Amino acid sequence: MSTLKIGDKAPVFVSKDQNGDEISLESYLGKKVILYFYPKDNTSGCTAQACNLKDNHTILEKEGYVVLGVSPDNEKSHQKFIQKYELPFTLIADVDKSINELYGVWKEKSMYGKKYMGTARTTFVIDENGIITNIIDKVKTAEHTAQIIEIE
Repeated sequence: MSTLKIGDKAPVFVSKDQNGDEISLESYLGKKVILYFYPKDNTSGCTAQACNLKDNHTILEKEGYVVLGVSPDNEKSHQKFIQKYELPFTLIADVDKSINELYGVWKEKSMYGKKYMGTARTTFVIDENGIITNIIDKVKTAEHTAQIIEIE
């Protein structure tokens, strides 16, 4: 379990994006990053969250943010999710859950009394120097952008 906190350096990772291209957090140094972890493509909460970030993407860009979504889904699933909802940001395939584990969001969950391992919906806001400036672990999927920045 992660003990990441505000002020910590964001753990660096290398993975694949929706196109199968290598993506590294290090390549975003100098930019502010919204790194959001979500359980699964095309599920109601994850879709609401992705669409909220899409609908406010221009505002986030004006604030200088790059949005990166991470889930255990593969590249093909991410491509379909992006196409279906016209998502304007990169989704990272974390099929082996290594990034989930690095950030401490791969946790035991419970549904209908059954325990299972899954992604705890969590967003890390990272500054230009790679430092975590905010951690949102009580995500309101339909109002997520407002949790990240103050919207007038």
